[in-house]
Amino acid sequence: MSDKEEIRSLVEKYADAVCRRDKDDWSSTWCNNSVWNLGSIPPVEGKEAIVNLWVQAMGGFPFVAQLIQNGTVEVNDNEANGRWYITEHLQFPEKDEDGDQTGMFNIGVYQDKYIKENGKWLFSERHYGVIYNDSAKKRMAGIVNPYPELIK
Repeated sequence: MSDKEEIRSLVEKYADAVCRRDKDDWSSTWCNNSVWNLGSIPPVEGKEAIVNLWVQAMGGFPFVAQLIQNGTVEVNDNEANGRWYITEHLQFPEKDEDGDQTGMFNIGVYQDKYIKENGKWLFSERHYGVIYNDSAKKRMAGIVNPYPELIK
């Protein structure tokens, strides 16, 4: 597999772990000296602090789907840069005046830096920017089913 394919796989593993709420898979995508910048709060530094923030944030959403769209990768030896567009559907615990679940829809872009450690690509930095947000006006009144068992 080429470096670019391995990095795409890393990005997909990250989003897959978000959808499945898999802390171990998600945390395995980061190097120890990493930086996560969500734009709405100060950047978080260090893998442990990043994972703790992610666990806290995910606890506030009954349902999250993060979907990878198009992206680019530029590799330079054991370092690389990339950019990935994502869509996110987030459900809030609150309900609207009709008793329907509330939520929001985002289109965003991650601007990334990667590092290859022990033959494995990891995130060293992820900087997220929201390109479109429906301002939490989207109703999430549909049915959310539990995530299915993984096929082994």
